[in-house]
Amino acid sequence: MTAPRLRGRAGQRQRDRRLKRSNYLCDDCAADGITRLATIVDHIIPLSKGGPDTDENTRNLCDAHNRKRTAEQFGHQIRHAVGVDGWPLS
Repeated sequence: MTAPRLRGRAGQRQRDRRLKRSNYLCDDCAADGITRLATIVDHIIPLSKGGPDTDENTRNLCDAHNRKRTAEQFGHQIRHAVGVDGWPLS
């Protein structure tokens, strides 16, 4: 049996501790030599696929890399924002 996920303030302290490991920077951006703020603690093996809620199973990601990794893990396509003229925004 796995340990239950932490909720409330204990969960916030755990998230903060995990983000401090990388000085609040995105792990994927750092690997590319880019400095970008990490806002999400992502599970390498998703909890929904049986991954453990341990520090070793987490990485710190920015929003863009989190969307990319989630799409890869669950077989989704990444949606790009489109302007009112129908052209991609970025």
